[in-house]
Amino acid sequence: MTNTTADVDAHDGRPETTSERSDRNWNEILQELRVTQTGTQIMSGFLLTLPFQQRFATIPHYELVVYIVLLVLAACATALGFAPVALHRMLFRRHEKREMVTVADRLLQAVLVLVSVLTAGVVLFVLDFTVTLTAGIIAGAAVLALLIVLLVVIPRAVLTNRRHA
Repeated sequence: MTNTTADVDAHDGRPETTSERSDRNWNEILQELRVTQTGTQIMSGFLLTLPFQQRFATIPHYELVVYIVLLVLAACATALGFAPVALHRMLFRRHEKREMVTVADRLLQAVLVLVSVLTAGVVLFVLDFTVTLTAGIIAGAAVLALLIVLLVVIPRAVLTNRRHA
């Protein structure tokens, strides 16, 4: 049994119990989910309107395949974004906050991966449709590379620097 009244980490500068830390972490996850959810909703809305445009009927088969993949990615990202809410509903008032935070953290990481691929894919799709396939591939790859730097490389560099400080 974890002591819920003692400071969970005396060296982190936050005098908080295990329960308080779990509450804070849960609130931070919810804020992060709100950010990803907005981007996902915008891209999903964009993708959902495309089939109703006149020019959509004329796209080549490979663009239709790309579109369907992007639509499925958007749906999966949306579903993963909902999962922590369902988790909270099922575990509410059952004193499982720490486990809920752990699972929600993993779900949020999966959402970030899907939204990153979705974002790069939408850039590829739009530029392929409006400019050329080559422009789409280059821009989509550049966006994906930027997202990898922002979401993986920089956070790991910060952790490495902090550990060596």
